[in-house]
Amino acid sequence: MAAAAQHLTPVTLELGGKSPCIVDRNISLEDAARRITWGKFINAGQTCIAPDYLLVDRQVKPALLTAIQACIQEFYGDDPAKSPDFARIVSPKQFSRLANLLESGKILVGGATNEQERYIAPTVMDQVSPDDPVMQEEIFGPILPVIEYEDVGEAIALINSKPKPLALYLFSRDKQLQQRVLQETSSGGVCINDTILHIGVPELPFGGVGDSGIGSYHGKASFDTFSHPKSILQKSFWFGLKILYPPYAGKLDLLKKVFG
Repeated sequence: MAAAAQHLTPVTLELGGKSPCIVDRNISLEDAARRITWGKFINAGQTCIAPDYLLVDRQVKPALLTAIQACIQEFYGDDPAKSPDFARIVSPKQFSRLANLLESGKILVGGATNEQERYIAPTVMDQVSPDDPVMQEEIFGPILPVIEYEDVGEAIALINSKPKPLALYLFSRDKQLQQRVLQETSSGGVCINDTILHIGVPELPFGGVGDSGIGSYHGKASFDTFSHPKSILQKSFWFGLKILYPPYAGKLDLLKKVFG
């Protein structure tokens, strides 16, 4: 953006961020666990809109975590390091950064690492504080922190205390809750009762807001973003209005009535 500014070149920026996932008690537990697990651990969490952390209603939290653990086992087997479907961390630098984040909270699932292979197991962490290092930056890896809430207002307040995310996920059948979250939070995009898939709908503009980006693209939005709409006014020589031109003495009242 700084380089483009030197030439007055417009830009669109997708910048990522910590995309929250709110889980209400009024859900299909099996479907929610499966969709969260897939969205978080595909490409070992190295996607810009991966669910970064969970905000879970305390009443459903134990059952949800058990279901997520079962999904991890179903997807990647007893040893995800041997699974052909589980990726590795992109570089030694990123591996080191992610390994340090494992020191936050209590590891419920996973936690295994192999520096030589740049492997970090799909990991779920409980007893995480909003002040822990794992909650201070976009994770971009296979680590899923979990924070419970008693009232959804707590979850909304936590989301709003952080920079605006690129994506926000909500699992709930409650239509009123869906509207409340949509109205009381700001994010680049929202996906209700699933993860990731909104990026694949060409009719939906994709992009961030605030710290998570500027502008949007995909489908027609791409054409609009990278185009300049030229405004054109064309007039004939008929009905020239001399009232538009000076002198304006005696014309102001009429001009105000005509042009507001």
